[in-house]
Amino acid sequence: MKTTLKKPVAIIGYSGHAYVITDILLSAGRLVTAYCDAKEKPANPYHLHYLGKESEVISKLKKFDYFICIGHNSIREKVQKEMSRLLGNPINAIHPSAVISSSVKMEDGIMIAANVTINPLVQLGRGIICNTSCSIDHECVIGDFAHIAPGAVLCGNVKVGKGTFVGANAVIRQGITIGKNVIIGAGAVIVKDIPDNVTVVGNPQKVLAKKEQSKLLAA
Repeated sequence: MKTTLKKPVAIIGYSGHAYVITDILLSAGRLVTAYCDAKEKPANPYHLHYLGKESEVISKLKKFDYFICIGHNSIREKVQKEMSRLLGNPINAIHPSAVISSSVKMEDGIMIAANVTINPLVQLGRGIICNTSCSIDHECVIGDFAHIAPGAVLCGNVKVGKGTFVGANAVIRQGITIGKNVIIGAGAVIVKDIPDNVTVVGNPQKVLAKKEQSKLLAA
């Protein structure tokens, strides 16, 4: 029986978030050998070869599978869409310790970190980050380029909109719908639906006014 050798992996972006993804890929048995970034990084803990800025080395990247290692949701979306147009879709990065139901549906460019649990009939869109030890229960639907932070808990039938950030250790009650581009603060407890483009903190949840949001982002 003929086996197909997998390409080595190049990562796009090389900083703290990329270190986590590189470790996930290595733990999953993938060979990560190179990175792209705006400039060569002085810190290179995984001893990767610097290829150059991704938009300038497309011909080199065709020799690799690739993954977008950018934590910022909207920047990750922009880069992944452009790289997908030029190179085809990125791979997924799934830690072998993650527990994922066989009925989960996944798109491309998804990070699933160590000790994540994803239960039956969950749907994961493109470019999602499921960070360390988060829990996503049955029939949740997570929109493209969302980020579920470490320790967050999504109970059953939760819907999370595109580009939304769910903070560390936040808890979202079953059946809740969260809009697009929402920021949910660390430790928040969400018991009511949330509209698009707001920031929510606290237990019980509180939607921040625009002035409060500006102060939080500046802190």
